[in-house]
Amino acid sequence: MENQLAKSTEERTFQYQDSLPSLPVPSLEESLKKYLESVKPFANQEEYKKTEEIVQKFQSGIGEKLHQKLLERAKGKRNWLEEWWLNVAYLDVRIPSQLNVNFAGPAAHFEHYWPPKEGTQLERGSITLWHNLNYWQLLRKEKVPVHKVGNTPLDMNQFRMLFSTCKVPGITRDSIMNYFRTESEGRSPNHIVVLCRGRAFVFDVIHEGCLVTPPELLRQLTYIHKKCHSEPDGPGIAALTSEERTRWAKAREYLIGLDPENLALLEKIQSSLLVYSMEDSSPHVTPEDYSEIIAAILIGDPTVRWGDKSYNLISFSNGVFGCNCDHAPFDAMIMVNISYYVDEKIFQNEGRWKGSEKVRDIPLPEELIFIVDEKVLNDINQAKAQYLREASDLQIAAYAFTSFGKKLTKNKMLHPDTFIQLALQLAYYRLHGHPGCCYETAMTRHFYHGRTETMRSCTVEAVRWCQSMQDPSVNLRERQQKMLQAFAKHNKMMKDCSAGKGFDRHLLGLLLIAKEEGLPVPELFTDPLFSKRFVVACSAWKSCPETDAEKLVQLTFCAFHDMIQLMNSTHL
Repeated sequence: MENQLAKSTEERTFQYQDSLPSLPVPSLEESLKKYLESVKPFANQEEYKKTEEIVQKFQSGIGEKLHQKLLERAKGKRNWLEEWWLNVAYLDVRIPSQLNVNFAGPAAHFEHYWPPKEGTQLERGSITLWHNLNYWQLLRKEKVPVHKVGNTPLDMNQFRMLFSTCKVPGITRDSIMNYFRTESEGRSPNHIVVLCRGRAFVFDVIHEGCLVTPPELLRQLTYIHKKCHSEPDGPGIAALTSEERTRWAKAREYLIGLDPENLALLEKIQSSLLVYSMEDSSPHVTPEDYSEIIAAILIGDPTVRWGDKSYNLISFSNGVFGCNCDHAPFDAMIMVNISYYVDEKIFQNEGRWKGSEKVRDIPLPEELIFIVDEKVLNDINQAKAQYLREASDLQIAAYAFTSFGKKLTKNKMLHPDTFIQLALQLAYYRLHGHPGCCYETAMTRHFYHGRTETMRSCTVEAVRWCQSMQDPSVNLRERQQKMLQAFAKHNKMMKDCSAGKGFDRHLLGLLLIAKEEGLPVPELFTDPLFSKRFVVACSAWKSCPETDAEKLVQLTFCAFHDMIQLMNSTHL
């Protein structure tokens, strides 16, 4: 990320795709051993003994047969998991994805040249939009540098899904439509969609072969803003994307059946580079407190964001920005990359546009007017009601920790990521009195079309350390030793998972093989302890008072200090 993303390079963004190694299938013995380790913190002696017997039976019986079938599958696919994961984790999921699956976050511009200020939404929006479009052009020209670990290239396929990508609802399974093409591959859509007060507009960002400039974008955004603020609100078709997936699929089919033109309008949104959302609210945000802005981005107005789009660029009335993205086509680090690029450009230019103020005679935005009836309007109202009902059940506490940063943890030879993960475990343990079932995502982009692996961060070593921190009879030296053991275990697990040696995706593959073969679900997957490791944290969380999010943050900050103090105890 510290590379200059705009810098031209001889390497092309997608040039190493064909030479990346295939995703490996881990050893069955190792995966089952790691699985047993992951359930141990949540089992009593009797539960663990029973699960151990189930695992041994699985390993010597049906498990080995399923593993061999998985190996056969892997011989014919460069990534044996890719299609399965996309379907099981995203496309088959029927709960509303906008609140339950999408990821979102604020842009960092307010920390330097763009503090919250009313009256800046349109001008700032034109600038940040322009930088996003420049990144799109770099991607089309394959000039976004290849991500590498050392000299080893990582898979870049997810970057194809950043622009002009949209999920389409289905009755039982959704699908992904991707319209993006590099310049060498051919034409790619060059229009964006703007949502404002329940209405949708579209305009091209290329005029006479050139990218429109910030002053030209400002003209377009101003036209839309004035129109929407001087005329009645639109029906808010976008709210349908926040619905339960099958209900949204049926509502979409009905909408298309009303008038064929509705399909053309939907496809215009689906193929757009991105959706630019104009919110009327002005969420509070400071460099110390992100809570309100994160909430606004996660659970803002459902009529001005298209929940199925790969990229919703959200603007607020006070000139603060963020994004809300469908998770199916790519993972959050892709968005982090473009967000970093845009923020760097805004910072380098002091938050201003320093080019020509000339505005060419470009066509005004076109409004996308859907044909609707009472049923569609009722569907929209129902979607908004369920969205607001679910959104009301969200707690967010997001504060900046400023006492020290990763430089100090590195000086103490503690990996910053592991430092935070273990602090979260200690905070949860102190809050609830028992371990917290939790996972951290590991990246598997070393492999062809690799995405993620689950890393179970609540280890036996982490629990032993948490227990020692709460036991006054344990001295500082022993606490420090247990903490370092927990660090070592976490670091090794992350390394294994990134190298394709995790166990979660492997077990998922074995389960799906059994289902595809029409076999009974193996006892391993019906064992209560298999599910318990997933739900124990959720059930504990729901039983706690509403202030727990705040408490957990404060306890995490306390854990940070306690961990550094342990390492400062050089007299031990």
